[in-house]
Amino acid sequence: MYYIVFGLLYLISLLPFFILYGMADFFFLIFYFVIGYRKKVVMENLAFAFPEKTLAERKKIARRFYRNFIDNWIETIKLLSISEKALNKRVTGDFAVFHELYSKNKSVQVNLGHFFNWEIMTLHTGINQPFTFLTVYLPQSSTIMNKLLLHLRSRWGNPQLPATEMARAILPWRKKQYLLALGADQSPAHADGGYWLNFMNRKTVFVKGPEKFARVQNIPVVMMTTTRPRRGYYHFEYFMLAEDPKSLPDGELIRRYVQHIEENIRLQPEIYLWSHRRWKHTWNEDYKRLWVGN
Repeated sequence: MYYIVFGLLYLISLLPFFILYGMADFFFLIFYFVIGYRKKVVMENLAFAFPEKTLAERKKIARRFYRNFIDNWIETIKLLSISEKALNKRVTGDFAVFHELYSKNKSVQVNLGHFFNWEIMTLHTGINQPFTFLTVYLPQSSTIMNKLLLHLRSRWGNPQLPATEMARAILPWRKKQYLLALGADQSPAHADGGYWLNFMNRKTVFVKGPEKFARVQNIPVVMMTTTRPRRGYYHFEYFMLAEDPKSLPDGELIRRYVQHIEENIRLQPEIYLWSHRRWKHTWNEDYKRLWVGN
């Protein structure tokens, strides 16, 4: 079954962008107007994040979000066959910080957020900087989906590390120079298992793993600003978040991370994953000991 699905998606990926985006426009109408996929979640999240905006303004962001949401998956299918040259024609980035750290014989961690299109970011960054790009992934419940994502993300040699076996999977790379990509805006399984601070006007819990790993290994942490100048084109601007994380007080890395995620969201709110149940945990006073916000 995997090879049938892969073959079908690969054939679709060979279609030119203008046809693929025509398909995306059709699916947008279905998902937004007919199915209403997670529309209640999206509108609730936008209401909390942008209380200063009118309902009409939030609905406009939501419509743009759904268009980008569908584009994200159509573009991801295109990545099955796209060439490096074609990808670099549509995607740009500033990778100077990586070259500087590589010349200093350091490894680096990049903390990511759920901005479209993170699959494009993975492939593009993997071929445009000098490090071996290690991507941590969460194994999917669907065997077919899991194999498809692993194939896609490792097309050009990016090693994939399962989040469920991170401690073991990172061992072969510990004495080599690597770039480790971590999704840092994930919500922990339990409300008392992370850092709490304000995020988009709500008390929010974030996983501790990315900060703890950077502090223990004392490797520089990089972030990026993601923008989508126009349909099908992206720009990734990488910058240093902390060069010496071990010297920072506990929680400082996540504070800096959250501050920048908010700035990126306000810059272009329609490219953030608003259908994600980011605020599924509710604050209570028992979590005061885990509060790291200002």
